[in-house]
Amino acid sequence: MPLIWEAASVLPFTIESCNTYLDQIGKYLQVFTYWDDVNGQDGWLISPDIYRKMIKPKQRGLVEAVKKKSDAKMSKREVIKTVIDGKRPPYVPWNIGLTKEAREKLERHFGDSDMEIVLKNHFLRLGSDIGFFTDLGENRFQDVFGVIWDRSIDKDIGNVVNNLLPEPTIENYEFPDPLDKRFFQDIPERIQNFGDRFRVFQIGFSLYERAWSMRGWENLMMDFIDNPDFVDELFNNIADYNIAQINEALKYDIDAVYFGDDWGMQKGLQMGPPIWYKFIYPVLKRMYGVVREAGKYVMIHSCGDVDELFDYLIEAGANCFNPFQPEVMDVTTLLKKYRWRLTFHGGLSTQRTLPYGSVNVVRDETNHLLELGSDGSYIFAPTHDVEGDVPLENLLTFIDIIQNQTGYAS
Repeated sequence: MPLIWEAASVLPFTIESCNTYLDQIGKYLQVFTYWDDVNGQDGWLISPDIYRKMIKPKQRGLVEAVKKKSDAKMSKREVIKTVIDGKRPPYVPWNIGLTKEAREKLERHFGDSDMEIVLKNHFLRLGSDIGFFTDLGENRFQDVFGVIWDRSIDKDIGNVVNNLLPEPTIENYEFPDPLDKRFFQDIPERIQNFGDRFRVFQIGFSLYERAWSMRGWENLMMDFIDNPDFVDELFNNIADYNIAQINEALKYDIDAVYFGDDWGMQKGLQMGPPIWYKFIYPVLKRMYGVVREAGKYVMIHSCGDVDELFDYLIEAGANCFNPFQPEVMDVTTLLKKYRWRLTFHGGLSTQRTLPYGSVNVVRDETNHLLELGSDGSYIFAPTHDVEGDVPLENLLTFIDIIQNQTGYAS
């Protein structure tokens, strides 16, 4: 349809009239194209000065009107896909995790036990990131692999207190059933109830962490040198378990698979780059490849100073990295360096800013991250599930800011 200059002789163009038109056809609109001939065979039909003063501002207004209508139609799921695909979103999306203590604090404040509704998160978390546990009493819980965790101090995960593999062999060990119905049975209902969210199937302790929890951390570190064949066998059996879960999850309308595996320390990798690349990278590439070949996104969580691995993770197929910790990496520089190649999820410090910063500091850091991420490739979040030592007012500050962004319609 001719607009602005060509239509000027037959209808008065205003942004308001364009909005009215878009309201009428918006639900049918997939691609909006317009043309506007201001040049003739021998030059401008109107003077360049008139074009700059009268026509160009109207064209800009039209583009903004179309963009606003398009943004208003985007679901949370579409916004996350826009971000991961390297495009500019209408606002910076978010997904907030809470530990048990922080969750209880917000439940008391809001008088609501459904934090997913309160937080207005953008992810729909499916499966079970750290699996299912049997309560053994006295703050001890056994996971499906047989590992026993003491939750006397850490109420969410705990500390390992047994050794499933005292010797470097899995000959007498039987892996659990990866198709245990508990991981999948509520997926259809959750998708039905939260259909506008980005669907993420989670696999926690997805390789290295699963291995050391079974073998013992010190044992595994020595096995890298003394028993490399055993490490390869153990890692690939863990990967086989995960891939069986992935293939089952892919039968549902999911968007991504989220792998959790902490490799870092406050400075550098626990096992060092050469060992990571020799033992872990090939197995990641195999697991991530299954997800990418199915046309889905790969998300990876790894705490600590691991930014030296970003190029390798991209090569392996990763689309999104979490937690993006400002204590151990330069989030501003890295986001600019990897924008459109790798999306970052996190950024708000849970070691310093949230537990110890003032409300003003939390506000300033949140606004900085939103500004930094406004061009895309960024999903806002604290760098870890928020701990119980974070003051309520700090929690409420960043929640209020992210939920009142321009462009976000609740």
